[in-house]
Amino acid sequence: MSSPRAEGALLEVEGVTVAFGGNRALDGVGLAADRGQVTGLIGPNGAGKSTLFDVVSGLRRPSAGRVVLAGREVTGSGPSVRARCGLARTFQRLELFGRLSIRDNLLVAAQLGPERRRAARAVDELLVRLGLQDVAEHSPDTLPTGVGRLVEVGRALAVRPQVLLLDEPAAGQDAEETERFAALLRSLAEDGTAVVLVEHDMGLVMSVCDQVYVLDLGKVIAVGPPELIRQDETVLAAYLGDA
Repeated sequence: MSSPRAEGALLEVEGVTVAFGGNRALDGVGLAADRGQVTGLIGPNGAGKSTLFDVVSGLRRPSAGRVVLAGREVTGSGPSVRARCGLARTFQRLELFGRLSIRDNLLVAAQLGPERRRAARAVDELLVRLGLQDVAEHSPDTLPTGVGRLVEVGRALAVRPQVLLLDEPAAGQDAEETERFAALLRSLAEDGTAVVLVEHDMGLVMSVCDQVYVLDLGKVIAVGPPELIRQDETVLAAYLGDA
């Protein structure tokens, strides 16, 4: 299933295929993420979600298809070029500087972004926005996983991305943290960011996403707003019904 063409989409994935030997981890996948929207990407384990993120972020070359960021084709470009085009992402496995404070984790990223001349002030503002100001001098290794996830999101935000890929960012969060995180996602969209969210918390996905793509066995099997996806029989059989 190809993606619906989004007018002025900041991220466009067209016909992306990734093959490992005779197996296709992704098979003709299309996706579009527009400015000011949260786009959900769901599916069972092994469906190809993280592989698609690797393709979009330049960590894996597709066998076929293309990736366009802010109107520029970047299919053959590496991660640094895509970062300069306004792309940032998080990972399933936390990738933080464990010996640095939360503030310094964000500062490292901010110094690489467009606000490097006012990096310290930008980090202070980001800490407040994330609700991390009270633990800013702590090491992420000393805090719960849910806080670490938020720090990683903050580090991605520190480079002021146009397109933000979030890979299971709510893992380890309790209900209250997830509710605050949902509000953060909505505010990012209101700021004009194109957010693409991979997440197993269906309550979060259905409450914050404008559009949801469903992957199964490397193919997009459904696309639509949350109210349609939760009623789609193909989706229920492949994923939601088993949750």
